[in-house]
Amino acid sequence: MKILIIEDEKKIASFIKRGLTEENHMASVANRGDEGLQMAAENNYDLVILDLMLPGMDGISVCRELRKNNFQKPILMLTAKDRVEDKVKGLDSGADDYLTKPFAFEELLARIRALSRKNMNSEGSVLKAGELEMDLLSHKARFFGKELELTTKEFALLEYLMRNAGKVVTRTMISENVWDINFDTDTNVIDVFINHLRKKIDPENPLRIIKTVRGKGYVLENGR
Repeated sequence: MKILIIEDEKKIASFIKRGLTEENHMASVANRGDEGLQMAAENNYDLVILDLMLPGMDGISVCRELRKNNFQKPILMLTAKDRVEDKVKGLDSGADDYLTKPFAFEELLARIRALSRKNMNSEGSVLKAGELEMDLLSHKARFFGKELELTTKEFALLEYLMRNAGKVVTRTMISENVWDINFDTDTNVIDVFINHLRKKIDPENPLRIIKTVRGKGYVLENGR
């Protein structure tokens, strides 16, 4: 998952980001509310972890603006305040769940998994593009019924391509949505991963599924 952490306490933000990265999530951090709101508007995040007390713009205002701007992905609110009225205020602003500081990281992961399942169930957990099929809940992908052995990053790359099947996606778009904001776009890592995917999907004809559009990027065909 691509997760945005909006948290002004840098030690907490770093702790959460490190833990999420170890769990194979892609995590970005904003230390101000207004900065986080802008990052959420410019990037396609799967979930936002939002602190209540923030400089620039408080968490309640950020949450309301996100929902006002049609951000429909889960929002998990963090706060040191544990009064019922504070929790109600956060949930009424558009948050999907509420976690009180201090918290165990295992609980944070459990909340994220629950919100992810709920979101997938509402959107549909299976992606299809011709004979390519991806189950986001079981984290499995198949081509003509044969299961593909994919790494976490290959799975994330294929998911992005399938969500944009038939459309040209640039290397910049891939780096922003599959890698984190610190990714070095001058490397050939994306091309290497694309080639790995091609060979794993269809080793006998690796170029028929993911086409290269010269000077632009890549396009996932319908899988036939």
